[in-house]
Amino acid sequence: MIPTGLAASALFATATASAQITGAQIDSAAAKLESKVIAWRRDIHQHPELSNRETRTSKLVADHLKKLGLPVRTGIAHTGVTAVLKGGKPGPVIALRADMDALPVTEQADVPFKSTVTTEYLSKKVGVMHACGHDSHVANLMGVAELLVGMKQDLPGTVLFIFQPAEEGAPEGEEGGAALMIKQGLFSEVKPEAVFGLHVTSNLNTGVLGYRSGPFMAASDTFRIEVIGRQAHGSRPWSGVDPIVAGSQIVMALQTIVSRQIDITELPAVVTIGKFDGGVRHNIIPDSVDMRGTLRTFDKGMRADIIKRIERTASNVAASSGAQAKVTFSAANYPVVMNNPELTQRSLPSLRRVVGDDRVVVMPLITGAEDFAYYADLIPSLFYFVGVTPQGQDAKSAPSNHSPLFYIDEPSIALATRSLATLALDYLQARK
Repeated sequence: MIPTGLAASALFATATASAQITGAQIDSAAAKLESKVIAWRRDIHQHPELSNRETRTSKLVADHLKKLGLPVRTGIAHTGVTAVLKGGKPGPVIALRADMDALPVTEQADVPFKSTVTTEYLSKKVGVMHACGHDSHVANLMGVAELLVGMKQDLPGTVLFIFQPAEEGAPEGEEGGAALMIKQGLFSEVKPEAVFGLHVTSNLNTGVLGYRSGPFMAASDTFRIEVIGRQAHGSRPWSGVDPIVAGSQIVMALQTIVSRQIDITELPAVVTIGKFDGGVRHNIIPDSVDMRGTLRTFDKGMRADIIKRIERTASNVAASSGAQAKVTFSAANYPVVMNNPELTQRSLPSLRRVVGDDRVVVMPLITGAEDFAYYADLIPSLFYFVGVTPQGQDAKSAPSNHSPLFYIDEPSIALATRSLATLALDYLQARK
């Protein structure tokens, strides 16, 4: 059920309907901010920063929020920034979230504000790029904050702005992201009754918004399998235990978990080995092999079942070769992104008013993961997608998020600002 605060805010909004902020006012304010938001986005794009290292970005955000007269908290989850806007009228409390981190990707897109930043990542020199659109997310929320502050006197309720680091995952050995923000008291002073977030996607064209009620994006688990054998000369494999062969058999056997052991007629699952590391020389059978993989699921029960099957499969296949397999799952897993059905249904009229009924589309389940899931695990939430592939171009063949050629059609940025501001104001004013 939607929190009881919704009913109270609906009664309040009915009594003060004549004083409500209109959609036309939102559109006008967003239009005035468009060039500023695009400039912010270009600046952030040219100065990308990896997870837990978003120091310049967080300063840019904090300085802007302070200029708006908002109380600002910095340093949460390393580089996170929050601010609270209290409207001039009583009403509910909501939160709006944007993520700030870039990726270790060398940009190939031909834009005048192309990133040329490089850094060291996992002991390698790499390019750094906003290849997933978090630069636009930050700029959008900065714009929404300015828009709402400009309407503060007529604004019912309170808005918590969340600028979050490390959505792409904290560096190895560090904590970060949404989980750490919550752990460090994100909601200790202001507890929202609803959280909204958006993500740009090249899978939709500009002017199209995508959503899904209930499970939307997959839970993500990272695991490691260490296969322990016994070193031998490559010409005498019988004198040792070959962990490369055993590891290869494990990789193949793991594929049968989803294809032959799990009922995926309702919800899908994915098991992938993305790294296989073993050996140093062509004629030496090594002692061990190290493998890393990911598990994607949409149901807690299915997740627990597959984890057991991965452990059992690896152990038994290794044993059949005389080897041993040690399976370790990382504690830094992402839950399922769950869109609250009632909140989703309530929010659809707002999204449709922004782009039109036929441009708000139901998306399929997405096996990618998002740590917005941590907010949705605690509070009724809505997470939706904004198309950024230019109209007239086939979105199915456009470079995907995380591609070095990822491209954002800039008219989509203004649409993102309008849609998020409209969702926030319609909720606060209990407009359906």
